[in-house]
Amino acid sequence: MVNSAKYDRQAALHNATQLFWEKGFHATSMRNIQDAIDMRPGSIYACFGSKEGLFKESLNHYAQRSLSLLRQHAQEHESPLQALRSFVIYLIGNRQGTAPSDLCMLVKTVAELTEDQSELLMEARQLLKLIENEFAVLFQRAIDCGELDASQDPERLARLLEMQIMGLRAYARANTDRSQVEQLVDDALSFMA
Repeated sequence: MVNSAKYDRQAALHNATQLFWEKGFHATSMRNIQDAIDMRPGSIYACFGSKEGLFKESLNHYAQRSLSLLRQHAQEHESPLQALRSFVIYLIGNRQGTAPSDLCMLVKTVAELTEDQSELLMEARQLLKLIENEFAVLFQRAIDCGELDASQDPERLARLLEMQIMGLRAYARANTDRSQVEQLVDDALSFMA
């Protein structure tokens, strides 16, 4: 009979993601991790290999949750641009106070890490690109259904939206007037049309 794990891997990964998202890679100690995921150091190393291994899995967990949320908004709205708007409003407005940080975990990681952690830095960059590609898919749908002019470049619009989201999240952190933030989201999407 195979021994089954005495822990819930997904719950541990979720808790580790929340912790890393809040504190960042460097400020998170192994003691913080032990407390957050309720595992001893030997078990952490056996399951995740290292702090870096756990962080990498946490980055992927975060990105997959973000992609799932984006796809959910795309299913809920017939209009690709409305889906993007709804997603951005959710990220910026509804998550304030409920997430460990108002800023994107991937962006925080890119800002925090140096080439000394090149593998983790590359992972965060690749995951940001993955999300950007999903934006491009929605912009292409908007072009295909006539919401955007056919001369628009969906990849460029995706990069622009990603940049806007980074700035809007920081702006929303500094300014709590939700209506102003929503107006800025509309402004960010309107000049893409």
